[in-house]
Amino acid sequence: MLTRIEAMWREYPRQFWTLFFGSLINATGGGLVFPFFSLYLTRRIGFSMTEVGIIFAAYAAISMAAQLVGGVLVDRVGRKPVMLFSLFGNAAAILCMGLTAPLVSASASGKLAFVFVIVVFMGLTGAIFGPAVNAMIADLIGSAKRSQAYGLLRVVQNLGVAIGPAIGGFIATRSYVVLFAVSAITTAIYGVIIALRARETRPPVAVAAGLTGRQEESWGRVLTDQPFVLFAGLYLVMAVVYSQMNTTLPVFLNKSYSVTEQWYGLLMSLNAAMVVLFQFPITRFTDRFTRTAMMALGGAFFAVGFGMFGFVGVLPLFFLAQAIWTVGEMLTSPVSQAFVADVAPETMRGRYMGVFGLVWTIGYGAGPLLGGAVMDQLDGHYIWYAAFALNGLAALGFLALGRRVKRSAAPAADLVESSASSQLA
Repeated sequence: MLTRIEAMWREYPRQFWTLFFGSLINATGGGLVFPFFSLYLTRRIGFSMTEVGIIFAAYAAISMAAQLVGGVLVDRVGRKPVMLFSLFGNAAAILCMGLTAPLVSASASGKLAFVFVIVVFMGLTGAIFGPAVNAMIADLIGSAKRSQAYGLLRVVQNLGVAIGPAIGGFIATRSYVVLFAVSAITTAIYGVIIALRARETRPPVAVAAGLTGRQEESWGRVLTDQPFVLFAGLYLVMAVVYSQMNTTLPVFLNKSYSVTEQWYGLLMSLNAAMVVLFQFPITRFTDRFTRTAMMALGGAFFAVGFGMFGFVGVLPLFFLAQAIWTVGEMLTSPVSQAFVADVAPETMRGRYMGVFGLVWTIGYGAGPLLGGAVMDQLDGHYIWYAAFALNGLAALGFLALGRRVKRSAAPAADLVESSASSQLA
């Protein structure tokens, strides 16, 4: 085991491991707060659920815009400056949010306005981090190992999200101020780690594939990149279905089959445990095949897993369905990020990652609206029939896309990237 760990340690540049362990700290800090955020807003500040909805809507809206802004900044300013602004800015916003209840003495409308401003800043600083860290990993890791690198990062992020709520619940019962302060400190610690241990990885403009001046900075290049646009459209379909996990699924299971919150929590725990235990071995398996083929396979697992909820009615089969679509999630999540990193020109990786993040955000926002309308107007079972059909079509779409795209490991690109990786290591 030690030999395997040592071998894996040597496979990746040191800076990747800086991001790896920093992500564990940051994900744990985020997991401290966000499961209890709505409780804090209602119980400690006194907002109604309508006001909480307004706050979350503002957070989602600014996050969508920030994905695009962050992509531009990552390409023009650099990965490291954007990451530092994101982490230290987000830490300050989290701390201010924790101090709102005890220190801000204002009318209800005044508190809402104050919290609204903080949430907007939280959304801005939080969302721009994704394009920056994903672009940095693409700079550091060659195409052959990109999906494994994204898979490792996903494992540690899930581990942090699993640890955080358990600690956060203990702290929240005693002091929300301490809860938000600890979360802010963990975010700031990651910022210090980046400041001290990470080097800027943005490739020089001259290294990019013949892109200079206005052509390099054109959004039109992103939006007219047909393989990328088709890939993003197919992934949007999968995101719409995936978003049902935390929205319509628990309501459907409770309403139709009397599945309690406790059992649903265990279903979600199965998802997290599988990701932590099996994500990296599965990602190593996927690297033997093309990105599009693995996306198609993942779509098939999604179709079967989510579709099963419309056809089965006993708890053991619900767990089986959960396990099946979780395999699909482990197949598609790191592979999708690696695909985007592969097709993006070096000087536009931030923009591509920003648009891809926006696609995910749109899917996660539209999915609950569509699923909720189906549950209210028709029957909840139709959600899962549609999930089966949509993911099946997405799987076929990825297979068709694969015919238009060569295998992502371009030898010439890898020569440049491996050279850069050896320098950064």
